[in-house]
Amino acid sequence: MNGWMNFTGLRRLVKREVRRMKAKVRGIYSTALTKLLLENGFEIVQPSLTIKKRFKLNENQEPPDLKIKDRFDLQGIRVLGTPEATSAFQHMLHSSLEDVLTRRWMVSVDGIYRGSIKESDERFLYVDLGCGVTGRLSKSEVTDGSPRQVIVQVERKRLGVKQPVLTTKLKVFGNHAILAKNSKTGVSLKIYDLEKRAELYALGKALSPEGWGIIWRESSKNQPRETLENEVARLFEKIKTLDSKTLSADAPTLLVEGLHFIDVEFPYLSKRRLDSFRASVAQTLNGHHFYKSCGGKVSAALEMAEKLLEKGQDRAEVENLFKKQVMYEFP
Repeated sequence: MNGWMNFTGLRRLVKREVRRMKAKVRGIYSTALTKLLLENGFEIVQPSLTIKKRFKLNENQEPPDLKIKDRFDLQGIRVLGTPEATSAFQHMLHSSLEDVLTRRWMVSVDGIYRGSIKESDERFLYVDLGCGVTGRLSKSEVTDGSPRQVIVQVERKRLGVKQPVLTTKLKVFGNHAILAKNSKTGVSLKIYDLEKRAELYALGKALSPEGWGIIWRESSKNQPRETLENEVARLFEKIKTLDSKTLSADAPTLLVEGLHFIDVEFPYLSKRRLDSFRASVAQTLNGHHFYKSCGGKVSAALEMAEKLLEKGQDRAEVENLFKKQVMYEFP
């Protein structure tokens, strides 16, 4: 096993109704994917200015169930979200794009596991998490001799790699707060107002469960006290569940589920289909997503060409100028 769950790009004919979940989308595929998400019952949150304008969306800063951004090579996207939201999104892609490739990471991001130590070297312990996946834990994080089992969490580092990066510094994540084991109360550095920082710090000190510290996320600054108190109470219930399972569960097993990660690749036919989605809401040249994924000067030339189309320039003339620019870059 290599840590991935493989799916083919076969088109499914039955369209499943999707619960209204919230998605945040960024990157070169954002317009096409926003169109597809809205048609499939998702709600778009934290939209960019361009997306707000194109789809006439209202301001919505609610936390997302799903975060979508470009892959580093621009040939697809990276998706992180709740199990329900990622499953619905994955089904939507396979129902809409003929040759799309999706790979779901077998481990739970931020998930807390009781793992079995399989082997070690000078720097790392190699921990069996189940499902054929072995994670890597720095020896510096283990201070109690040579344990056979260990409670670890999958970090958000190097998502999708064969050996997940693990830590024993446990955290339980909420939308507005993080409970961190054996940690002090803290406030996001993105909250600049000193009065609000002091208010949140005092609240965190008052609400922190024994042995855990509260770290307030940026979104907490706009939330009423009751909302924050309720979230901390929910996170504390997760801690109690963790403590209970830790006493009874044998390794390897998942104790607290986190988020799911999917790597998505858009081959030729998928890019063409995404072009058609984008073209229904914005001026789009043929091959838009292919050229955008080239990056650099080609991507910049495409943006300029489509701005000319928005200003009413003749399409044939613009396409001809753009093709000349591409030929200049790739003779």
